[in-house]
Amino acid sequence: MRSVIPDWKEQEWDTETPESYAGIFHFRFWRFGEWVDVVIDDRLPTVDNQLVYCHSDDSNEFWSALVEKAYAKVYGCYEALDGGNTADALVDFTGGVSEPMDLLEGQMATDEVARNQLFERVLKVHNRDGLISCSIRATTVEDMEARLDCGLVKGHAYAVTDVKKVRLGQGLLAFFKSEKLNMIRMRNPWGEKEWSGPWSDSSEEWKKVSKSEREKLGVTVQDDGEFWMTFDDFCQYFTDLILCRLINTSYLSIHKTWEEEVMRGSWVPRQDPLRNRSGGCINHKATFLQNPQYVFDVNKVEDEVLIALQQKERRATTKEGKGDNLAIGFDIHRVELNRKYRMHTAQQKVAGSIYINSRCVFLRKELKEGRYVIIPTTFDPGQQGDFLLRVFTDVPSDCKELNLDEPPQTCWTGMCGYPQLVTQVHVLSAEGLQGQDSNGASDPYVIITCEGERVRSPVHKDTRSPNFDVKGLFYRKKPKEGIHIEIYNKNVIVDTFLGQVTLSSDPNDRQEQHTLHLRDKGNRQDNDLPGTVTVRLITCITLINI
Repeated sequence: MRSVIPDWKEQEWDTETPESYAGIFHFRFWRFGEWVDVVIDDRLPTVDNQLVYCHSDDSNEFWSALVEKAYAKVYGCYEALDGGNTADALVDFTGGVSEPMDLLEGQMATDEVARNQLFERVLKVHNRDGLISCSIRATTVEDMEARLDCGLVKGHAYAVTDVKKVRLGQGLLAFFKSEKLNMIRMRNPWGEKEWSGPWSDSSEEWKKVSKSEREKLGVTVQDDGEFWMTFDDFCQYFTDLILCRLINTSYLSIHKTWEEEVMRGSWVPRQDPLRNRSGGCINHKATFLQNPQYVFDVNKVEDEVLIALQQKERRATTKEGKGDNLAIGFDIHRVELNRKYRMHTAQQKVAGSIYINSRCVFLRKELKEGRYVIIPTTFDPGQQGDFLLRVFTDVPSDCKELNLDEPPQTCWTGMCGYPQLVTQVHVLSAEGLQGQDSNGASDPYVIITCEGERVRSPVHKDTRSPNFDVKGLFYRKKPKEGIHIEIYNKNVIVDTFLGQVTLSSDPNDRQEQHTLHLRDKGNRQDNDLPGTVTVRLITCITLINI
């Protein structure tokens, strides 16, 4: 509220100094990455001296109607607000990140494990001051605002006002039994028409809860539009849920602090394939990698990553102009740990969003430690538009755009040489490594070295057969110089050398896979060490082929 209605005390009507009233108000909305100030006057639409649209039960309270007028000004007119997207509106009012969820697709009504996991997620979002909305999908025009026998209304956005684990039973016995029910409270914005099933305002089920617990929950018997349901019943009736997370980036907070990276970009069609930035989705294989590309790192063993792609508002001011958004989405590829230049060959796709013509597309994904590239795209190639990409991680990800296709030529290139080959080294796995720990296992990691550049993998715990799956990319000025792969065991003080191999790569072979015996330092053939390593090499004389 403080973000949307700044300086509200100064804007409030003051009976002691009425001459200070100027008849204008200002509000703020989050628009494409910025809080934008919107100024309006105090003329509100009425019929028979009653407010036409948003209004309070208190006839002397006008803040909601004024906020609505400011929001209508953002979109051009009141009509443009009719039938809008709840997920977009929540972002406009909070600057948060909206995650729409299809409860039917997730089979939440029948899958108890998935339902319990969802409840924990909803509870966490609510406890961290996020905003939550839900609805029952209307499949026909006649279904819109149709009331079901249980009192719920189709095609209607309900606000979630509380999420609790409600303790059942009376007195001290309830604490010892620790029987709790997952429950959710909603409000119909009409201020009336409530759920009439189990746990509705006057239902018998509330006798299972102590008086003190009912008072703490604020259970009232009145048709005020607010009601409780069990989460099981909620998933039986509701089809759509929107979680709008308020992303906390303050290090002073007791809640989880996210690291946020904000990137602005554009899809711009051009004739030159190296300059084209509107290649369409992955269905268009010839042009897909011509889209903008953004690299980021996951610096934990595993991290929950939130990604939101938002296109610049294209919604017109009339009903006929709605649905004007581009169909957008993005893919995430796991790439070499040292990639600095744009991808020219598709790598390992690990995740992807849906493609939809909404303003924003969201994805939440657990990713392993490594480097990744996000490719935001329109569904069809050749389309133009601006976008905002937001990436949230637990630790800094150093997200940035990949602009260059290959190492740049500088004034030093002539003296130091320019790369003649590019080689991708993919260390897949190792087998039968020497055991180092008391349990006979090891904590191995691998280092790839080429012409002085090093790539080091994460440590793999308690294994003699690690699945490294790590890549390095090397632009080589000295093609005859070997590529060194060393494996070490991680120790507290000094790491133990487990073996090495040295490889060369022929550019005529597109894919060479080798399984080689590890050797001691010096690489003497008569001094093999336990274990093998499997490596795949790709080498090209054209630097923009990988």
